[in-house]
Amino acid sequence: MPNHTIAVVGGGAAGLIAAGIAAQHGAHVTLFEKNTKVGRKLYITGKGRCNVCNASDVQTVMANVPRNPRFLYSALDAFSPQDTQAFFEALGVSLKVERGNRVFPVSDRAADIIDALLRFVRAQGVQLVFHTVEEVLTKDGAVTGVRAGGKVYPAQRVILATGGASYPLTGSTGDGYRFAEQTGHRVVAPNPSLVPLVEAGNTCGALMGLSLRNVQMTAYEGKKKIYQDFGELLFTHFGLSGPLVLSASAHMRHFGSKPYHVEIDLKPALDESKLDKRLLADFEKYKNSDFVNALGELLPRKLIPVIVARSGIEPHLKVNSVTREQRRALLEQLKHFRIDIAGARPISEAIITSGGVSVKEIDPKTMQSKKVSGLYFAGEVLDVDAYTGGFNLQIAWSTGHAAGLAAAQDIDTEEQIP
Repeated sequence: MPNHTIAVVGGGAAGLIAAGIAAQHGAHVTLFEKNTKVGRKLYITGKGRCNVCNASDVQTVMANVPRNPRFLYSALDAFSPQDTQAFFEALGVSLKVERGNRVFPVSDRAADIIDALLRFVRAQGVQLVFHTVEEVLTKDGAVTGVRAGGKVYPAQRVILATGGASYPLTGSTGDGYRFAEQTGHRVVAPNPSLVPLVEAGNTCGALMGLSLRNVQMTAYEGKKKIYQDFGELLFTHFGLSGPLVLSASAHMRHFGSKPYHVEIDLKPALDESKLDKRLLADFEKYKNSDFVNALGELLPRKLIPVIVARSGIEPHLKVNSVTREQRRALLEQLKHFRIDIAGARPISEAIITSGGVSVKEIDPKTMQSKKVSGLYFAGEVLDVDAYTGGFNLQIAWSTGHAAGLAAAQDIDTEEQIP
């Protein structure tokens, strides 16, 4: 049985599972967390309910990872969403599957997931140290330990699970990027992902607070369609937010150099022909009313004046005077409600970070560095990110599991990059 000494840096999802798995396989593990509690970011995931994973197969998870999905195949195959569910159920957390195959604790309490992980690592004998790690120590191309709180902790293996740069108040302040660069790794510049979008205009401000459900949103880079999905979005004082918008943001990485816009189909259940028939029926019903008063059964009240203005139809024109061409203009707005995008909100408001330690320098089976022997990476610090729906936490569980298992075992993967 291996008996390595392992330092795990970061007490989030990836760090907790890595530490527990490594200890379970015979290693002496010390977990370092800069906060006074572990799992700070887990508390706020899924709006405090913790979207543990997505009850889908490995291929579906990879299809929801826009950056470097193939790198994750081995880790996902070894610890799949089904393994994640079985893991937490075995720890006493009852789970349920909701819309979109999203998995949550039956209790709807993120704290139950964190408590289970804490019980797991303690049961395996993991030592918890609540100090900030200041430095990863290396010698002759191999790790020798970490320095934390001014004290040196020798270790034969170090797992960096420090998170990204999103939600810095939870402790994700980019420490892992600094450690990676100090040990000779390339870090792909971190950018916000799963982040609200800022409008280039003032339409959204006028609609602030309006939430739209069951709409389809298509995102464009110039004329190129880059994302499309069906669901919910929210208008804010600065632009757009909500699940559809957060996922679309994962495809928008070149603000300033490329133009982006989104188009919202307000009535995706009706094709243009059926929607036109619906308009004709409503217009017949309200034929003697002003146009602005004829859309109440079709649209939310707050949206009506904006749609009327964009259609170019005079608000107080009698409905029976609306021409076919004018109705066509209205139809265009209902099916292609356009919002131009100026940029994203700051990385501090992003759910996750896009970018991170280059996966070209990491063994995908073990998460060990190809440049520094005994150094492993797991979770958001890596240059992989996914859409909403539990996929990012699955990346944390799978890469953390791979790193913990490999670090505990005496596997030599010291392939050096020239």
